[in-house]
Amino acid sequence: MRVLLWHVHGAWTTSVAHGPHDVVVPVLPDRGPDGRGRARTYAWPERVLELPPEQLADEPFDVVVLQRPHERELAERWLGGRRPGVDVPALYVEHNAPQGRIDELRHPAADWGIPIVHVTRFNRLLWDCGSAPTHVLEHGIPDPGARYTGELPRAAVVINEARRRGRVTGTDLLLELRERGLPIDLFGIDSEALGGVGDLPHATLHRELARRRVYLHLNRWTSLGLSLIEAMQLGMPVIALSTTEAPEAIPPDVALVTNDLDRIAWTCQRLLEDRGAAATAGARCREHALARFGLERFHADWSALLREVVAEAPAATR
Repeated sequence: MRVLLWHVHGAWTTSVAHGPHDVVVPVLPDRGPDGRGRARTYAWPERVLELPPEQLADEPFDVVVLQRPHERELAERWLGGRRPGVDVPALYVEHNAPQGRIDELRHPAADWGIPIVHVTRFNRLLWDCGSAPTHVLEHGIPDPGARYTGELPRAAVVINEARRRGRVTGTDLLLELRERGLPIDLFGIDSEALGGVGDLPHATLHRELARRRVYLHLNRWTSLGLSLIEAMQLGMPVIALSTTEAPEAIPPDVALVTNDLDRIAWTCQRLLEDRGAAATAGARCREHALARFGLERFHADWSALLREVVAEAPAATR
């Protein structure tokens, strides 16, 4: 199929880009949020095409993938008046857990008449999607390889904009664990503001993560972070808060999943001191992550989902 989608989430789009379908991403001169075009820090196949808005109107698409509310209007305007879900099959991929009071978590696409696709079952449970058909497409990522060495007795955390996002991403917990004496390296956009390493190219990030002995996932409220899955596939032992989707995605016999900060600190310190135990735990994490979040499984589910969405779309869209 030929798919139009915006380059919003680099890692997720990378998984889609490596699939069997032809992907077109809009590009603007400034490569801003509505037109990033092809990735520059991720490896994408050459057949992923970037096109400016003025060239999209005459292009044929089997399905449009929306990821932000305003993209419905953008798509209609850039596709020469073709309306997603009316004139061309469409779906809305929701990457995030909702924010706000439980009774007020109405999804912005709940009344659009197109399927809403969540990346975790937790997200589907929390979002009020009204009468919209809902699906779950769990993450799948390219295998970065068993690159774990654990040579540095330090823990790693990946958070983009950690200072701004604060308690949502567990930035306060990171600082508390540092105060307890745990050596923790923070990676991600604007991480330098908190003494972090910074935002690294994807391949460099994998190499540097794999040198650290433990991966910490301290997010209180988030979808399942792809960096957590990447860390497991690298062969890193992981420690995660028992919030949102983590208890489902990381079985307790594979890694430590708890809301007890004392246990997190104690376990992290033990693994930092015992490289052999860390490597054994990391091997279990890798085995689990390859089976649960492998790219082959993701592509099979993605293809089945696209076929279903197109088949069930109104006849006028096909």
